[in-house]
Amino acid sequence: MQHFKGRNALDRIIKQTLAASFVALSLTSCDRVGLDLGSIPLVGEYMGQSNRSDDVETIESAVQATAAISQPKVKVVPTITGMGYASVASQPAKSVNQRRLMAIRAARLEAMRNLTEQVHGIRINSRTTIIDAIVQNDSLRATVDGLIVGAKTVRINPVGSDTYEVVLELDQALINTIMKAAKG
Repeated sequence: MQHFKGRNALDRIIKQTLAASFVALSLTSCDRVGLDLGSIPLVGEYMGQSNRSDDVETIESAVQATAAISQPKVKVVPTITGMGYASVASQPAKSVNQRRLMAIRAARLEAMRNLTEQVHGIRINSRTTIIDAIVQNDSLRATVDGLIVGAKTVRINPVGSDTYEVVLELDQALINTIMKAAKG
């Protein structure tokens, strides 16, 4: 009988160790694809056991330490994007090449204005004149004022046969620098 009880204890320790190894492999695999499983209970907690063996705790702490070292946390920096478009044919130049360059420049300035609107906001002024319940005059004016420094050109593409598109980008660090400079 005593031998049988010892065998059951040994079987329980082996099962816990195997279960801990399985959980360790599962956690490592999930961590590689970017899942955060820090709040999931570990082996002993699933089985309702409050006193776990030292081996299980050692394995679990080793798995956690390995995951912390092998999977560094990468901070994602959000960016904002500004797009601008300009027509080649509407540019006031003599040659086609000059018109293309001017269209690219105009599209870049429009993209800068778009970034400025996103960072600093846009001021809208509106005036409507109504006489005898009929709208006589309706005007709307938008102004943007701000500083944009360090915008990165993402792409300059021809769109169709007569238009250029320019895409600019600001990351969060540049936005913070711009806002500090604007405040003061």
